[in-house]
Amino acid sequence: MAGAPARFDVLLTEGAERDLESIHDYIAEFDCVANANYVLDALMDVVESLAISPERGSHPRELLGLGIKEFRQTFFKPYRVIYRVTGSEVIIHLIIDGRRDMQSLLARRLLGG
Repeated sequence: MAGAPARFDVLLTEGAERDLESIHDYIAEFDCVANANYVLDALMDVVESLAISPERGSHPRELLGLGIKEFRQTFFKPYRVIYRVTGSEVIIHLIIDGRRDMQSLLARRLLGG
């Protein structure tokens, strides 16, 4: 009999938590609170789904171009959730609007550049 699939612990960095707050605040200010809550809930669903199958995410092309394959991404368009799987943990590093300058943002937040 097959057991339940392995579950990963999903952790958000302080930066990822700030990203969620910023996204919510921006949508609430320039659209409406209901839409901000909808987007926040959808992003949290994406984050929580990584507890079951984190390997499903693709590698960010901006990092692949640098030979870096330790990070993965999944989407709630236009938002990108950038994370790393370490043992039994999924660490969320960024939750950002994919229309931004991703190269410099990834370099600054993930590579300390």
